[in-house]
Amino acid sequence: MKQYHNIFKMSIININYIDNNICQCYINPIILIGIDVMSFEKIVNLVKENKCDAVLLLNESNMHYACGFSPSEGAVLITNQGDGYHIVDSRYTETACNYAKKTGLKVIEIQSKFTEEIKKICDDSSIKTLLFENETISLAQYNAYKEALNNVEFISLDNKIMRLRNIKEPWEIELMKDANNIAEKSFLELLPEVKAGKTEKELAALFDYIMAKNGSDGVSFDTILLTGVHTSMPHGVPDDRKIQDGDFVLFDFGATYQGYHSDMTRTVAVGHATDEMIECYNLVLNAQKAGIKALADGVKCADVYKASYDILNEKDMAKYFRHGLGHGVGLDIHEGYNASPKSTDVFETGNVTSIEPGIYIPDEFGIRIEDLLYLSPRGRENLSKITKELIIL
Repeated sequence: MKQYHNIFKMSIININYIDNNICQCYINPIILIGIDVMSFEKIVNLVKENKCDAVLLLNESNMHYACGFSPSEGAVLITNQGDGYHIVDSRYTETACNYAKKTGLKVIEIQSKFTEEIKKICDDSSIKTLLFENETISLAQYNAYKEALNNVEFISLDNKIMRLRNIKEPWEIELMKDANNIAEKSFLELLPEVKAGKTEKELAALFDYIMAKNGSDGVSFDTILLTGVHTSMPHGVPDDRKIQDGDFVLFDFGATYQGYHSDMTRTVAVGHATDEMIECYNLVLNAQKAGIKALADGVKCADVYKASYDILNEKDMAKYFRHGLGHGVGLDIHEGYNASPKSTDVFETGNVTSIEPGIYIPDEFGIRIEDLLYLSPRGRENLSKITKELIIL
């Protein structure tokens, strides 16, 4: 570990409150060889590489990357000297201090405004250049911080933190596997309840409950559970439509665990499936297999999309493929790169991406099959384990 990372110099475990609003965490360095320390070190290096004095993080997912959890409001400031500050209000002080036992961040509870605390840190640390999240900050936040920090030069961060986040560490993959295991277990528990007469809404609500019961911290996104002709809407919203015998039912779902998301789509048939339904299902499955096979370090995202598209196009069905093939997944359900025909991104080791071709025939049916793939140092790994052969309930 780098010597500039001053938290490694601390030798005992203790939490002290200074001036009633600062929580300092003194930690045994052995304990710090953990998940959040590596993220912190990457951010410090990023600040140095950009020749800036510090970076200010306000985005919830970026803060989570640095401090280990996601407060709905707060700020993280990290300097090029390895000093880290987590500024919170009284709702999050205790939680932030608990996480600071791992990260070594200094927790500061605001007495008035976030901008005032950040200004004080910048003045005390002689910060003159500050990386800021120009891609996600609101105009109101930007104006407030510019006014408060009138002697500080703001430098655009662009997507640099996102690029760090897109290269997953092994511990992040383990958390994503945990989230995925919760989601898959829940899906299998839901299937016996999927039968003619049940509505989309009641099954979607039951699905969310089962995931929570199995350990999900929350859904990755609003669960998509559609049946019959509704399946032709790629991101339709469950309503009161009842499942009928012979319907496709499409499930797009995900669980979260310690901030990390899973994402999966499966399409099943209820009662029976026509020859057309089976043929179309197998076509989508072959398209997905082709996309997965094309996925590798150094391959253009657009080329992976094309591998799936070409399979559908051979049968004149690509016209019913109405979205990108995949997207990055991690602390956000959609993050970083995407596999679309217009993408200029390139896959690299450490990426986690969905591969999810689909066809959507208006007023008939839709089919989507989605897995999460991890480009590990050893090669491609499919995080999704549930069968993709057509299930007929």
